Amino acid sequence: MSAITIDEAVEAQVREIIADALELEEELTRTGLFVDDYGADSLAAIELLSTLEKTFGVTIEQDELPKMVNLEAVLEVLARAEAR
Repeated sequence: MSAITIDEAVEAQVREIIADALELEEELTRTGLFVDDYGADSLAAIELLSTLEKTFGVTIEQDELPKMVNLEAVLEVLARAEAR
């Protein structure tokens, strides 16, 4: 099994997934905090985790969820995720 390679296309896809999960109207930055800057809640975080797993065919451990605080962190977690 191998990890996901993060390139511009993957980052764009992740941005779109996050924007949809958080129902964002404004621009998503790499370091903007989901809860503090965008008002995300735990339900949005679970939806984000599930969508990332389905879209990229990976398994993301539940203990990674608290680390997924912004786009940059999500990309790092996704890069470490093991393909199914």
